[in-house]
Amino acid sequence: MLDRLRIERLVWSLDQQLYDLPRAQRIATRREVRANLLEAAGDVGATEALRRVGGSRRLAEQYLVAEFGDGPRHSWIGAAYAAATMPLLLNFFLGEAAGSFRDGVTAADPHATGAFTWSGVSWLQSATTFTFSNGAADSHGGAWTPLTYALWILVTVGFGRLWRVRLRRRAAVATA
Repeated sequence: MLDRLRIERLVWSLDQQLYDLPRAQRIATRREVRANLLEAAGDVGATEALRRVGGSRRLAEQYLVAEFGDGPRHSWIGAAYAAATMPLLLNFFLGEAAGSFRDGVTAADPHATGAFTWSGVSWLQSATTFTFSNGAADSHGGAWTPLTYALWILVTVGFGRLWRVRLRRRAAVATA
């Protein structure tokens, strides 16, 4: 039972490192490695079978090199991280900047009443209007500009190196 868990741990670790492969290929690789390890464990024991395979990182690298070649390759995981993280960070920093403007108005006049407009971070954010009523603020605006959306796309493509997907497809078509 313990040997089976050790084999499953290696198979799971390998699967986690093969996320850049298509899903069907990842599943087939996982099944193949599991079957081979179980057969080898029956022949030479699980400890020796796992030692001969090496680590999951080395095995995953061999599968990725066989699929994509030896050079740098795209990363869907990197692109997903960038696509999810950039809006969170950008909204945090733009929100903090708007909050600083609001706090500055309140510091200058604790009982401010009226509308105050902050121009936002140039090129990234539209103007934000703060409406104060006896020191309490309500804000409107501060939307992303088209340049911000373009930067979001560029960061996602850059972190995932997604231009390599097109180059690989083009090379695959040329060799076929």
